[in-house]
Amino acid sequence: MSAAAVVGAPWATGSRLLLDLRHPPLFHHRRRPILHFRRQISSSASLNPTPLPPPSPSDQVRVRFAPSPTGNLHVGGARTALFNYLFARSKGGKFVVRIEDTDLERSTKASEEALLEDLAWLGLNWDEGPSVGGDYGPYRQSERNRLYKEYAEKLLESGHVYCCFCSNEELEKMKEDAKIKNLPPVYTGKWATATNGDISKELEKGTPYTYRFRVPKDGNLKINDLIRGEVTWNLNTLGDFVIMRSNGQPVYNFCVTVDDATMAISHVIRAEEHLPNTLRQALIYKALGFHMPYFAHLSLILAPDRSKLSKRHGATSVGQFKEMGYLPQAMVNYLALLGWGDGTENEFYTLEELVQTFTIERVNKGGAIFDSVKLRWMNGRYLQLLPPNKLTRLIGDHWKSSGILNESDGQFVEDAVSLLKDGFDLVSDSHKVLTSLLSYPLHATLASEEAKPVLEDRLSEVAASLLAAYDSGELTKVLDEGHAGWQTWIKAFGKSLKRKGKSLFMPLRLLLTGKLHGPDMGLSVVLLHRAGVSGIVNPDFGFITLDERFKVLRELDWQSFNADQSTLVPATSAVH
Repeated sequence: MSAAAVVGAPWATGSRLLLDLRHPPLFHHRRRPILHFRRQISSSASLNPTPLPPPSPSDQVRVRFAPSPTGNLHVGGARTALFNYLFARSKGGKFVVRIEDTDLERSTKASEEALLEDLAWLGLNWDEGPSVGGDYGPYRQSERNRLYKEYAEKLLESGHVYCCFCSNEELEKMKEDAKIKNLPPVYTGKWATATNGDISKELEKGTPYTYRFRVPKDGNLKINDLIRGEVTWNLNTLGDFVIMRSNGQPVYNFCVTVDDATMAISHVIRAEEHLPNTLRQALIYKALGFHMPYFAHLSLILAPDRSKLSKRHGATSVGQFKEMGYLPQAMVNYLALLGWGDGTENEFYTLEELVQTFTIERVNKGGAIFDSVKLRWMNGRYLQLLPPNKLTRLIGDHWKSSGILNESDGQFVEDAVSLLKDGFDLVSDSHKVLTSLLSYPLHATLASEEAKPVLEDRLSEVAASLLAAYDSGELTKVLDEGHAGWQTWIKAFGKSLKRKGKSLFMPLRLLLTGKLHGPDMGLSVVLLHRAGVSGIVNPDFGFITLDERFKVLRELDWQSFNADQSTLVPATSAVH
């Protein structure tokens, strides 16, 4: 059972408040407190109160994701949204998005738009909320102030809250005194027993006041968290807390409780950092006679050093990963694995498959490590699974926008993507492999330690024969025919030199590409030829065409490389 049980609170009843949630009464001004002396709530009630019943299994599942528009959508928030979405979809319920924008100084419209855009990019389409509406709106807290004031007045009239006229200086003094006595820094209850006369005097003076919730002084509160099991708080550690500030603005915990109740939220699935808030919220639920939802608190997402994931660990927001070239499918898949698994060895799930397999019972208590290396690897696998035309469009657009190519499509782009797609895990990294293909670091490679055996295997003789094939037009004609022509030619060329295998391919790769390693040599050379004759490469990029490469080979002083071994450097510094 997930409903909270309060020991020592006589106002915890089994009733359920039925409200017309779509048309709340209008409250234009904060009302003057009623001055009749209210009943005091005893803290010595029965130890066996009847808790509110949990939602009926037949009730519709309704969950919410409620971000604050004060920054970007963090991966932790994205995972919370995902788990809410999966739970709702798996139960045939509703996924609600609510914007908690009561922090007027920090909340921005731009941040709200970015949050919603990131959720949509992940494919987490909401059933109710901003831009789609719904029967339980409005879906921004800044537009629900009249509702909060209505319920604050209900609590005032029932005696569950009272007016507190304490100044900031008085409150600070209470904290200091508690610290000296090694007591919790809780409110002492100065105004909890004030008389009508005391209140009237302060009102006549115009003293600012807050609404404080009257917390029972004895007993405890228990909830059965769907992930963490039974969680208990002692009520004497809390103290009476503020629900409405002196400027008339509601406090977070009050807003959240009223919102979740009036939006008929059945399950509150959120980060474990909100677990302490549950005590205040449960007390407000019961004071208002609201139906208690189920609670499930997700573990934190941790960095590899097991500290809380933060900006110092690199990218942490969905927007950053999107800009870096990650695919939404990969992000959703990876986030689902942070604290959940279906009990099998499978690691790859579409969003539809996650809906079919997700259960809250298999969500772990422990913190999940965010492994950016694994996310990158997973994204690479998803890139390779994309339909060829979609992958080509993505990569072609990036190559053009990065300034390497003049065009984003065509035969060269299609063949280049097909050849190089295994060499990158991110769209944003694809320009690196194309740049490497188009580069010609011949001199640096010849001076490397790794090239020494190739040089000593009469590389200059292979170069001379290759130059002859080029000068005769034979090689150009072959490359015009494409890869099939190259394969036929290279066999004949190897026979003429009495070379095959490594002794043939290594010298040719070095002479034509300037490198000792890389993708398929024949396909690479054909692409280099096509890049040179088509003009698809941006002239400002500095691409060295095959014509220019043969000019370099023709002018190369082979004797200097054979004689001067003092210039040798590691091959890793030669290939770039």
